[in-house]
Amino acid sequence: MTSKKSKPRSKMKSPPMMLRPTEEMVRWSVLLEEEVRGWPKLEFKKLFGMKSLYRNGVIFAALPDKRGMFTTNSLIFKMQNPSAKQSERMKQDARVNMSFGVKQKWFGFEMSSERDLSGALEWLGEAFEAAGKKPVKAKPKK
Repeated sequence: MTSKKSKPRSKMKSPPMMLRPTEEMVRWSVLLEEEVRGWPKLEFKKLFGMKSLYRNGVIFAALPDKRGMFTTNSLIFKMQNPSAKQSERMKQDARVNMSFGVKQKWFGFEMSSERDLSGALEWLGEAFEAAGKKPVKAKPKK
Protein backbone atom coordinates (compact mmCIF):
# COMPACT_ATOMS: atom_id res chain seq x y z
CA MET A 1 0.00 0.00 0.00
CA THR A 2 1.42 3.35 -1.00
CA SER A 3 0.72 6.49 0.92
CA LYS A 4 0.42 9.95 -0.51
CA LYS A 5 3.13 12.31 0.53
CA SER A 6 1.80 15.42 2.16
CA LYS A 7 3.46 18.78 2.25
CA PRO A 8 5.33 19.55 5.44
CA ARG A 9 3.29 21.86 7.65
CA SER A 10 5.84 24.65 7.38
CA LYS A 11 5.39 24.78 3.58
CA MET A 12 1.58 24.72 3.60
CA LYS A 13 -0.17 28.04 3.13
CA SER A 14 -2.12 29.03 6.18
CA PRO A 15 -5.64 30.36 5.86
CA PRO A 16 -6.08 34.12 6.10
CA MET A 17 -6.14 35.46 9.61
CA MET A 18 -9.56 36.37 10.94
CA LEU A 19 -9.26 39.07 13.58
CA ARG A 20 -11.67 40.92 15.81
CA PRO A 21 -12.02 44.43 14.33
CA THR A 22 -11.47 47.50 16.46
CA GLU A 23 -14.50 49.42 17.72
CA GLU A 24 -13.60 52.21 15.29
CA MET A 25 -13.56 49.79 12.34
CA VAL A 26 -16.97 48.41 13.30
CA ARG A 27 -18.29 51.99 13.44
CA TRP A 28 -16.69 52.82 10.08
CA SER A 29 -18.22 49.66 8.60
CA VAL A 30 -21.67 50.79 9.76
CA LEU A 31 -21.09 54.22 8.18
CA LEU A 32 -19.96 52.61 4.91
CA GLU A 33 -22.96 50.29 4.94
CA GLU A 34 -25.30 53.27 5.37
CA GLU A 35 -23.65 55.03 2.41
CA VAL A 36 -23.92 52.11 -0.01
CA ARG A 37 -27.33 50.82 1.09
CA GLY A 38 -29.11 52.69 -1.73
CA TRP A 39 -27.00 51.25 -4.53
CA PRO A 40 -29.11 49.30 -7.07
CA LYS A 41 -29.28 45.50 -6.91
CA LEU A 42 -27.19 45.43 -3.73
CA GLU A 43 -27.56 42.63 -1.20
CA PHE A 44 -25.93 42.10 2.20
CA LYS A 45 -25.26 38.68 3.68
CA LYS A 46 -23.41 37.60 6.80
CA LEU A 47 -20.31 35.55 6.05
CA PHE A 48 -17.59 34.48 8.50
CA GLY A 49 -18.39 37.33 10.91
CA MET A 50 -18.39 39.93 8.14
CA LYS A 51 -21.10 41.61 6.11
CA SER A 52 -20.54 40.60 2.53
CA LEU A 53 -21.79 42.84 -0.27
CA TYR A 54 -23.23 41.39 -3.48
CA ARG A 55 -24.36 42.89 -6.75
CA ASN A 56 -26.63 40.60 -8.79
CA GLY A 57 -25.38 37.64 -6.76
CA VAL A 58 -21.69 38.51 -7.30
CA ILE A 59 -19.70 39.19 -4.14
CA PHE A 60 -17.57 42.34 -4.37
CA ALA A 61 -16.67 43.32 -0.79
CA ALA A 62 -16.84 42.42 2.88
CA LEU A 63 -17.09 44.80 5.81
CA PRO A 64 -15.96 43.70 9.27
CA ASP A 65 -18.70 43.07 11.80
CA LYS A 66 -17.57 40.45 14.31
CA ARG A 67 -14.47 39.46 12.33
CA GLY A 68 -12.21 41.01 9.74
CA MET A 69 -9.48 39.80 7.44
CA PHE A 70 -5.76 40.30 7.93
CA THR A 71 -5.80 43.42 10.14
CA THR A 72 -8.12 44.85 12.77
CA ASN A 73 -8.82 47.99 10.68
CA SER A 74 -9.36 46.76 7.16
CA LEU A 75 -12.12 45.83 4.77
CA ILE A 76 -11.75 43.76 1.62
CA PHE A 77 -12.98 44.30 -1.92
CA LYS A 78 -12.83 42.24 -5.10
CA MET A 79 -12.08 43.33 -8.63
CA GLN A 80 -11.98 40.46 -11.10
CA ASN A 81 -10.25 42.29 -13.96
CA PRO A 82 -8.91 45.64 -12.80
CA SER A 83 -7.84 47.91 -15.62
CA ALA A 84 -4.19 48.93 -15.92
CA LYS A 85 -5.19 52.36 -14.60
CA GLN A 86 -6.97 50.84 -11.58
CA SER A 87 -4.04 48.53 -10.87
CA GLU A 88 -1.66 51.48 -10.96
CA ARG A 89 -3.90 53.51 -8.65
CA MET A 90 -4.07 50.58 -6.22
CA LYS A 91 -0.27 50.37 -6.22
CA GLN A 92 -0.06 54.11 -5.53
CA ASP A 93 -2.64 54.03 -2.71
CA ALA A 94 -0.73 53.03 0.44
CA ARG A 95 -4.03 51.98 2.06
CA VAL A 96 -4.61 49.22 -0.51
CA ASN A 97 -3.06 45.85 0.27
CA MET A 98 -2.42 43.95 -2.95
CA SER A 99 -0.42 41.13 -1.38
CA PHE A 100 -3.22 38.74 -0.45
CA GLY A 101 -5.90 37.06 -2.49
CA VAL A 102 -4.13 37.89 -5.74
CA LYS A 103 -5.41 34.81 -7.57
CA GLN A 104 -8.93 35.43 -6.27
CA LYS A 105 -8.62 39.17 -7.02
CA TRP A 106 -9.25 40.28 -3.42
CA PHE A 107 -7.65 43.44 -2.08
CA GLY A 108 -7.54 44.93 1.40
CA PHE A 109 -8.18 48.54 2.33
CA GLU A 110 -6.57 49.70 5.59
CA MET A 111 -8.44 52.38 7.53
CA SER A 112 -6.65 54.62 10.01
CA SER A 113 -9.16 57.45 10.48
CA GLU A 114 -12.53 58.74 9.34
CA ARG A 115 -10.72 60.56 6.53
CA ASP A 116 -10.27 57.15 4.91
CA LEU A 117 -14.03 56.67 4.50
CA SER A 118 -14.07 58.52 1.16
CA GLY A 119 -11.22 56.36 -0.17
CA ALA A 120 -12.99 53.22 1.01
CA LEU A 121 -16.20 54.34 -0.71
CA GLU A 122 -14.29 55.02 -3.91
CA TRP A 123 -12.83 51.49 -4.01
CA LEU A 124 -16.15 49.93 -2.97
CA GLY A 125 -17.79 51.82 -5.84
CA GLU A 126 -15.25 50.56 -8.33
CA ALA A 127 -15.63 47.00 -7.04
CA PHE A 128 -19.44 47.40 -7.27
CA GLU A 129 -19.14 48.54 -10.89
CA ALA A 130 -16.79 45.65 -11.71
CA ALA A 131 -19.24 43.16 -10.17
CA GLY A 132 -21.95 44.46 -12.51
CA LYS A 133 -19.97 43.72 -15.65
CA LYS A 134 -20.59 40.45 -17.37
CA PRO A 135 -17.50 38.29 -17.62
CA VAL A 136 -16.05 37.94 -21.10
CA LYS A 137 -16.47 34.35 -22.18
CA ALA A 138 -13.83 32.73 -24.29
CA LYS A 139 -14.96 31.83 -27.77
CA PRO A 140 -15.17 28.09 -28.32
CA LYS A 141 -12.36 26.64 -30.38
CA LYS A 142 -13.35 25.24 -33.74
